[in-house]
Amino acid sequence: MTDADTAFEQLVAEAWDALPPDFREFANNVEVVVEPWADAHVMRLAGAQHPAQLLGFYHGVPLTRRTRGYQLVPPDKISLYQNAILMRCRTPDETRALVRRVLLHEIAHHFGISDARLRELGAY
Repeated sequence: MTDADTAFEQLVAEAWDALPPDFREFANNVEVVVEPWADAHVMRLAGAQHPAQLLGFYHGVPLTRRTRGYQLVPPDKISLYQNAILMRCRTPDETRALVRRVLLHEIAHHFGISDARLRELGAY
């Protein structure tokens, strides 16, 4: 792992720690991981043509779709794609802001908020 990788993961940890406690509590079964790029399978699921298009992805069942039978499953996962994020940023402050935005976006999916609803809310 390079110093740049460590610094990026630190930004992700800071973004997580800055979330309101209620968000963190309701996302306590979500693992946040940093990956260099989205793989081909995730790109197909997201409808992306190139890995640089995808900054993050929520892998899991949103809270709003869980039923009583939702038990003994592995944690949901939020992937943040480091290289795609870094390609869009020129400064550390831009990177910090984009990491936060992508993390919030993917957590919104965990809470059951769709991309269409996020657009309606002005989150894009």
